Amino acid sequence: MHVVVIGAYGSAGAATAQELAPHVGKRISKLTLVDDGDPGGGLCILEGCMPSKEVLSAAAHRHHGRADDRLTGEPHEIDLAETVEQKNDRTRGWAGHRRDSIHELAEQDDVEFIHEPATFVGDRVVEVDDRTIEADYVVVATGSNPNIPDLPGMDEVDFYTSKDTLHATDFPDSAVVMGFGYVGTEMVPYLAEAGVDVTVIEHDERPLDEADPEFGDELMTIYEEEFGVDFVTEAYEEGVEQTRNGGVRVHLTGGANVEDPDPIEADELFCFTGRTPNLDRLGLENTSLEPEEGWIDATMRPPNAERTFVVGDANGREPILHVAKEQGFRTAENILAHDRGEPVEPYTNVHHHVIFTGAGVYPFARLGHTPRSAIETGHSIVTATRNADDDGVFKSKQVPHGLARLVVDADDGTVLGWQGLHYHADVMAKTLQLAVEMELDVREIPDRAYHPTTPEILDGLIRECAADVEREE
Repeated sequence: MHVVVIGAYGSAGAATAQELAPHVGKRISKLTLVDDGDPGGGLCILEGCMPSKEVLSAAAHRHHGRADDRLTGEPHEIDLAETVEQKNDRTRGWAGHRRDSIHELAEQDDVEFIHEPATFVGDRVVEVDDRTIEADYVVVATGSNPNIPDLPGMDEVDFYTSKDTLHATDFPDSAVVMGFGYVGTEMVPYLAEAGVDVTVIEHDERPLDEADPEFGDELMTIYEEEFGVDFVTEAYEEGVEQTRNGGVRVHLTGGANVEDPDPIEADELFCFTGRTPNLDRLGLENTSLEPEEGWIDATMRPPNAERTFVVGDANGREPILHVAKEQGFRTAENILAHDRGEPVEPYTNVHHHVIFTGAGVYPFARLGHTPRSAIETGHSIVTATRNADDDGVFKSKQVPHGLARLVVDADDGTVLGWQGLHYHADVMAKTLQLAVEMELDVREIPDRAYHPTTPEILDGLIRECAADVEREE
C-alpha cells in the first residue's frame, strides 16, 4: 500500500511517519511525506508552546524579582530584543532537529520527502510537485491557523496574534485582549511584565472552563493582584474601530442579565481567540470530504472516508501537542490494522493538560476527573482541597497563591483526578498522571515528601482523601 502524509514536519504528521516507517518494505510499499513548511518544524516548535515558554521564562524571572518584597531597588526590565533573539535561536535548533528526523526517514528505500504544497484533485488523489499520486491512505496533519473573529471593523484595525506577540521587540503602553483560553492566559502575564497595561475581555463569569469555579476565581485574583490585569467579565465583542489617535476601541455587549459595559480603548488589540484547522489550501472541494465542526470521529476519520485520516490540530478535536502526537501514533496503528482487515481503534485519553498561567509561576494543571465529571460518570467520590498558603513552603518561596484538589473514588480509593493552580503544579502533573492512569489506590500512595518542598501540598490531599475513604468503608 502507498501512504501519503501531508504535514510531515508537524507533531502529528511526524509521529505518524515515524510509526509507519518501520513497516515500509513490508506491508507498506511506499511512504510519501509532504510538507512545504519554511523553515519547517511544526507549529508547536515554531510559533506555539515551545517558543512561548521561552518568553514566559523571562516574564517569570522578572515577576520573581519584582514581587518579592525582601528585595530592594528597581526591578529589571525585559529586554524584548534579546528575549526574541534567544527564543529564535533555540527555535531554529528545535526545528532543525525535527526537519532532520523527517529527512532521515526519507533516506530509507521507498520513503520520500517532498518539500512542496499538496492539493487534493480527488478522493485520496493528491497533486504535489507536478505529480499525481493515487494513495491507498492519506493522512492530513496540516495543523492550524489563528482564528480571527468575524466582527465589524476587524479588517480596518491592526492587531497582534500570538505569533506576532512572540516575535515582537516592542509593545504598546496599553492593550485590550480578546480571547482568554490557553493562549490568552499564557500571553497576558508576559505582556504585563513587559510593561503593558492590559484589559482582558472574558465572556464568562470566570476563566478556566475545564476547571472547578474556585480555580477560575483564583486565577483572576492572581492576575489582578500579581500582574495588574483588568477584567471585563460576562461581556462579548460587538465590533472594533480605530480611534482618532490611532488606538483601538472595542464595543461590547453584556451576557444574560448583565448590563452592556462601556467600550474599551487601548493602544493596540491583541487577538488570542483560539485556532482553526488549516485546511483551506488543500483543495478539499475536489473530494467528498466536507469539513465541519465534529466531522472527525475518534478513529481520526471523517464520515464515509475510511482510508483518510485527519490528525492533530487539523481535526479540531483537542489542539494540544501531546495529544497530536498520540493521535499520530494511533493513526499509524489504525492504517496498519485497516489494511489487515482488522477493526480500527478510537483514540481515547485521560484528560491531561498543563497551562503555563501566571507566567509559569502559577501554572494550572489538570489530570483526569473533576468532582463534577466523576459524579456524572457514576462514581461516588471523596475530595480534598488545599490552599497553597496552607503549606509554609509556598509562603517562604514568596508564591502564596493557589490551590489544589484531589478526587478519589469513595468505594475503592482509586485516584480519579487532580487539579492544581499553584507554584510547581506543572512539575507535579507527571506524578498525578501516574496516579490517575495507573488507577492507584490513594491509601497506598506514600504521603510524605522531602521537607520542606512544594509537593507537601500533595501529601495533605492524599492523607485527607485516604482517611475519608477509610471512614466510608
